[in-house]
Amino acid sequence: MQISPENVATLIVIISVIFLIAPLFLVSYVNLYNQRKKKHQEEKEQLKRDFDLEMLRVQMEVKEETLKTLGAELHDNIGQILSLTTITLTSINLEDAASSTRKLTSATELTRRAIREIRDLSQLLNGENLLKRGLVAAIELELDWLSRLERYTLTFNKKEFNPASSHNNKDVIVFRLFQELISNIIRHAHATQITILLESHTNTLQLTVKDNGVGFTKNKPQKTGMGLYTIEKRAGMIQGTVQFDTAPGQGTSVKIEVPYP
Repeated sequence: MQISPENVATLIVIISVIFLIAPLFLVSYVNLYNQRKKKHQEEKEQLKRDFDLEMLRVQMEVKEETLKTLGAELHDNIGQILSLTTITLTSINLEDAASSTRKLTSATELTRRAIREIRDLSQLLNGENLLKRGLVAAIELELDWLSRLERYTLTFNKKEFNPASSHNNKDVIVFRLFQELISNIIRHAHATQITILLESHTNTLQLTVKDNGVGFTKNKPQKTGMGLYTIEKRAGMIQGTVQFDTAPGQGTSVKIEVPYP
């Protein structure tokens, strides 16, 4: 079959157009790819900056809670012990040897008790070092101070937790969420029993905090304060999820799951 000169000319024109368009298409594709890659990199950097900023905020909140505990302990416990010591010493009658001996013994014991309490408080001042020792140690210290209120029956079950799976940054956020859940119970729940369950299964950390308090109706999370929204948002920062199981008069159970590969 013989191709006419007209067909040859048309074919040449088509091929020429293709060769002209192909480079333009390739250049456009490369530019678009580079733009998307740059945008993706910028988004990653912004997410990292947001995460670093939130980590700093969380660490500051942990320190703030620590200082609140220190202040309350100094005022309510050590201050009271030292006041009793002062009262005991000023009431000593040197003419009554037997009474003076008893009061001096009592003052000595009160002073030793104050020294023990101050030594215990020094552990709180090293809160960051405590978290470096692990999430379990930090939770146990928090529960130790909570037990001094003598208002709650506390249960901490950690048998299924593997400390080797810990991640420092995630531990800080999980611990801060734990602190806030405990603070919410103290402020709002009117509970008498608190149960904490810490587990690690199939590369996942699970923290469950339960109470037998008044419970609440889970409305739409509020975007202010350390409410449900912020708890869920912070858990989401470390790819975690939060489940609330509660109803008026039925207590509350909060389960936090975080990937710990």
